[in-house]
Amino acid sequence: MLGIPVGLVASNITEWAVHKYVLHGLGKKKTNWWAFHWHDHHGSARRHGNADDDYLKPFYAAKPRLKEAAALVGLAAVHLPLLPIAPFYTGTVLWRIVHYYRVHKKSHVDIAWAREHLPWHFDHHMGPDQDQNWCVTHPWFDEVMGTRVPYAGTEREAEDAVKREKLKARRAEAAEATVTAKSA
Repeated sequence: MLGIPVGLVASNITEWAVHKYVLHGLGKKKTNWWAFHWHDHHGSARRHGNADDDYLKPFYAAKPRLKEAAALVGLAAVHLPLLPIAPFYTGTVLWRIVHYYRVHKKSHVDIAWAREHLPWHFDHHMGPDQDQNWCVTHPWFDEVMGTRVPYAGTEREAEDAVKREKLKARRAEAAEATVTAKSA
């Protein structure tokens, strides 16, 4: 039974480390296999207020989603040989892998749910520094490592929202002026 808390802690540490060092560290290089995370997933989430439409498409039509699932299946396969030796640990890790995918997907499809139930992940994508808030399922290890930086519901988020609205209005005015000038 000791395998359950060990599996929970190990899963959260792995989630933090893989996200920080693999998905962001290696993934920022456009030619790297992991680039889908930074260049596709983060780009989409940032442009669409944390939404990522790839989670609405079938697996075969969404390469980033397919790569994420393949990496998670690979991680599960690495742990399967431990099942006879450490069944509680292995079961916990396998459950956490499934849980990770389920809540990560939901956080990019249901934005209101993400803000309420996974604000640390919303903060990761929408906050001013996307190299913070590495945990998805629970911010335990972010808190331990000092990388949990709140954004959702803060004064900074409110100020950023006002700036985005002003920018949107200026762009609309510029587009309207261009159309008016072309039709004159």
